[in-house]
Amino acid sequence: MKELKNYIAGRWVGTERRFEKRSPFDGTLLATVHEATKEMVDEAVAIGSEVSVGSRSGQWGALPMKQRVAIIHDFADRILARVDDLVEADVADTGRSYWQASTFDGARAARLFRAYADTALTLENRSMQFSGELGFEGMWYTLRRPKGVIACICPWNVPLLMASMKVAPALIMGNAAILKPSEETPSSATILAEVIDASDIPDGAFSLIHGFGHNSAGGYLSENPNVDAITFTGESGTGTAIMKSAANGLREVSLELGGKNAALVFEDAVMDRVAEGMTRSAFFNCGQICFCTERAYVHRTRFDEFVDRMADIANAIVIGDKSHNGFSIGPLVSHSHRDKVKALLDTVPENGGSFVAGGGIPEFEDDRDNGAFIQPSIAVGSPENAPFVKQEAFGPVLHVAPFDEEEEAITLANDTSYGLATCIWTENVNRAHRVAPRIRAGHAWINSWQIRDLLSPLTGAGASGVGEQGGRHSLEFSSLPQTVTMRVFGEHQ
Repeated sequence: MKELKNYIAGRWVGTERRFEKRSPFDGTLLATVHEATKEMVDEAVAIGSEVSVGSRSGQWGALPMKQRVAIIHDFADRILARVDDLVEADVADTGRSYWQASTFDGARAARLFRAYADTALTLENRSMQFSGELGFEGMWYTLRRPKGVIACICPWNVPLLMASMKVAPALIMGNAAILKPSEETPSSATILAEVIDASDIPDGAFSLIHGFGHNSAGGYLSENPNVDAITFTGESGTGTAIMKSAANGLREVSLELGGKNAALVFEDAVMDRVAEGMTRSAFFNCGQICFCTERAYVHRTRFDEFVDRMADIANAIVIGDKSHNGFSIGPLVSHSHRDKVKALLDTVPENGGSFVAGGGIPEFEDDRDNGAFIQPSIAVGSPENAPFVKQEAFGPVLHVAPFDEEEEAITLANDTSYGLATCIWTENVNRAHRVAPRIRAGHAWINSWQIRDLLSPLTGAGASGVGEQGGRHSLEFSSLPQTVTMRVFGEHQ
């Protein structure tokens, strides 16, 4: 039986407070996880501050950028050496197939560290000469310094990749990164800490704390006044609580939150392309991706065709085969999350809707019946004010409704408190670029979904987030801009 401990400034630390991590696939016990105490979190923050901006910053925060980049590149090589272990950990924790975890996480995490390191070397300093109102001459230039301690609070849906997206820019810019993974997916974060422990990243520049949110590791971390910034991906309610904590001390936050994303399918869309893209956007990772589509608005002339096509696809999706080499779905991350998704599905017939696919829990007649599986589900006929249409499910669900005019489609797409992503399916280039900026969403895909450069900007509107992430935006969030101004004296002054 595995025991997953906390990693605090170069030491593995256990506690008396522990919790179980069970497989969402068949319910078996995977590990016992040591829940961090407030004292452990405070120690990680204090030492992290010393290494990044304090008395020990010569070990990390004050190193020349090229030195840190070289250390991070070496660290990325070490990640690749453990990639099979990392994939195995995420498969066990999430129930995903090996193909999905290895294709979309695994080596991609190492590439992400390298990409952020290389991007950091391209960040330019600005400078300018100027004349003051009193006649003096001067010049100024800018620098970017570490902020200090950055809390990296991560979700459970793609654990390794999300941890990498937060820890990489924080470390590269000279900060101390304190990683708090979801209690549902502690395993790959533990291996990441093992790789850091074997690397040249100094003790204290990274710590790993396990636990829950309020009155546990996540709460202790976000409430600690010596944490200089917080980056969080997850549920909008948790993001609100973190933002309230960060208000004490006026600390910066970067929040990527939920979505109730809409796809618009116009009358000229190529249905083969739509079917392929919508299959992934609705059901990839069992719908547990913040960008996943949960609402589809289809031109009335193509509505029946779309519903029939997607129903056939949903009913044929392979469920619960870890070895399947292609598109399939595993379980939801936990029984409690399945209960939440199932409760939302149950509201569909109560509100006048019906299912053309799914709507229930699959039966396997083997150990998988102890898992957290649910059927990929497509519903039609629900009113636009129904809970199924308004509330984020974060599961493999899709509400489908018709529209007649372009303006109506835009109105339907924007009728949500969220604003994360949208997909627009049309062969009319003018329409695509006319509609995209009118959708209140941080990311718009045209005739595609999740074709994404991880260094591209990412943001959300409304309940979907605060701030920009990705590429130089994450590097800038992880650093403190400083302007240095000097007076230039004339020859006889």
